[in-house]
Amino acid sequence: MDINEIRQILLDALNLQDVRVTGDGSHFQVIAIGDMFEGMSRVKQQQAVYAPLMEYISDNRIHALSIKVYTPAEWERDRKLSGM
Repeated sequence: MDINEIRQILLDALNLQDVRVTGDGSHFQVIAIGDMFEGMSRVKQQQAVYAPLMEYISDNRIHALSIKVYTPAEWERDRKLSGM
């Protein structure tokens, strides 16, 4: 799998404002940004991102996945704090 495939799967499956994916072929990092995460527990946020990718995790096209989830407001705040 490549990062563009993962990005498109998440954009098609979830109501997200942005998705950033990095990785090296089987180990990926995802930053998902969307209003849909407002009021959800961290566990529910992670489950929402994992769900559309489970097929690829099951057959080892994705071996490892790190997920960070933000609402748009959280993303703006964290970007300002980190100087991005």
